[in-house]
Order: sequence, then structure tokens, then C-alpha cells
Amino acid sequence: MTQRTPRPGEVDAAVADQSFAIALMQHLVVPTFVLDADGKVSIWNRACERLTGVPASEVLGTHDHGFAFYDDPRPCLADLIAQGRTAEIEGFYAAYDIDSSSQLGFHVENWCRMPRAGTRLYLAVDAGPIYDEAGHLVAVVETLRDMTVQKEAQIQLEQLASKDSLTGLANRRAFDERLAAEWRRCQRGGQMLSIIMMDVDHFKAYNDTYGHPQGDACLRSVASVLAGVAARTGDLAARYGGEEFVVVLPGTNAAGARVVAERIRTAISALNIPHVRSSVAEHVTVSLGTASADPSKLAANALLMAADQALYSAKSAGRNRVKTASDLVSGA
Repeated sequence: MTQRTPRPGEVDAAVADQSFAIALMQHLVVPTFVLDADGKVSIWNRACERLTGVPASEVLGTHDHGFAFYDDPRPCLADLIAQGRTAEIEGFYAAYDIDSSSQLGFHVENWCRMPRAGTRLYLAVDAGPIYDEAGHLVAVVETLRDMTVQKEAQIQLEQLASKDSLTGLANRRAFDERLAAEWRRCQRGGQMLSIIMMDVDHFKAYNDTYGHPQGDACLRSVASVLAGVAARTGDLAARYGGEEFVVVLPGTNAAGARVVAERIRTAISALNIPHVRSSVAEHVTVSLGTASADPSKLAANALLMAADQALYSAKSAGRNRVKTASDLVSGA
């Protein structure tokens, strides 16, 4: 069967439709760019120029458009679609809505450095392929939305929900989530994980003597020490409840955890916060219990219980000291 040759009027109409579509896309208020079947930029509309600070003349007819969004060379969503690499999308983006994505279109979100614009934006990105009647890829269209304000508001709300309002440390909920995440990470990497449980000695007596406002100030001072000690990536200091605190130390063995705990104890003692009703010293002191484990061999709850038992042992032994879970076994 031979293919019918389009009549001149039909060709003119098709060309006119295409020209109108291109003109329409150029004037869209939504930042949009189009890649052809070879992955070269065929459209870079005015809104995209304003968003990125990159004029169309620099990218049209080239594969070099990623620099508009990132410092380092990497594909954009449209590139991955044009190159048939959609299975790799999740690895390149902070958020990938896999449920709403299909071969007709994909949705992702990501922080972008925008080197030419000199700013950092959180962009929502939608991209989809266009095929001809024979099913061949003709183009990929990518649209961008600046969601920075919404994302920053979301981050602030999440931080408020995860922080203890008095001390600024992580709250119990955030601690539970981080412990679970670090537990899985250490399992995969074959690393040890340690926990330090800490209690302010005779804190009820301190509150009764100096009043609750001063008690709150005391807890904030103690928390500032913990925040300074738990400074590595992955470390977390949290208020566990009342005058009890907890520190998560991924990649730290028992000896390392004891060193950190002693550092905390001496730093808080050095604050010299007066405590006339303490049976331990004339200033505020703390008791600490540490426990360490290979997450592939023990449950997180079991490690928490071991650290809590070590803390109880430190208090029973006279307070203002560190006990480790191994001490309980050896009788030290």
C-alpha cells in the first residue's frame, strides 16, 4: 500500500500548526524547553530564560543545557527520557513520584543550583515524550515550576515538628526516626552503632530549689553541650523526656562511645551550674550509660534497653559517672 502524498494545502496547514505551537510555547509563562529526538534543544522559551539566566541562543541546537541547572555535568529529566534511561530517574532526583509517572510523562522534584542565575531553587519538573504516528520519538517536553517558597515552608514545619521546643534538640519522634534510619544504614555498611543515655542528677531537687524557669535554663545549657558533641554527620542528640537525653553515634564502637560520654560528663560539670541540694557535687552533674552493637546482630530496642540499664547502673553506683553495657556483664 503506497502512502498518500499530502496536498499543498495540507502541508501549508501542518507547517502553520507547527509554527503556532512553537510560538505558543515561546510565550508560555511556564518555563519550558524541548529536546528533539537526538537530545538537542529545539525550544528554550522566554520563561526558561528568565528562570535560568541562560539565553536561548546559548543552548539551541546543542546538548549543553544541564549547566543551566547544575554545577556538575548530569542529565536533566528530559535527557533521561530521550535516552531511554527512565529506570535511572529515581537515582538523580530528591523526589520521584513513581505512582503518577508513566511512559506518557514523569514528575520529579529537586534542588538546583542555577549557576548562571546565582541562586538555589527547588524545582518541580514534569517531562514527557512526543511520538509520531509510527511510534518514533520526535521530542521530549520539560516544564519547570519554582517551588522554593513552598519547600522551605515545608522544611520549617518539619523542623518544628521534629525539635524539642525547650532545648532545640531533636524530640522523641525525631530520635525514633533517625535511630531506625541509622540502624538500617549501619546494617548495610557493616558498622557498629552506639547509644548514650544521660540523666541530669537530682534534677527534681534542682527544680524545687531554684524554680522551673531556672530548671529550664539548666536543661538548655546541658543540651548545648550535647549539640556540640554530636556534631558528625549522622550523630544525633535528642531530649528523650524530662531531664533524660539520648545520643546516637553511628559508626562508633564501645570504646569510642565511652570517650564521648566522658567528654559530655566533664563538659557539663565544667559549666559549674550551682546545685546546693545535690548529694554528688556542689554543681550540676550527669550520669550516663552507653551501649554498642552490630545492628545485624541485635534489635534497636534491645540496644536502647542495654543503654538504659547502664544508665541505671551509673546512678546506682553514685551518679556523676559513665557505665557501659559491658560493665553490667563484667561486674565493673
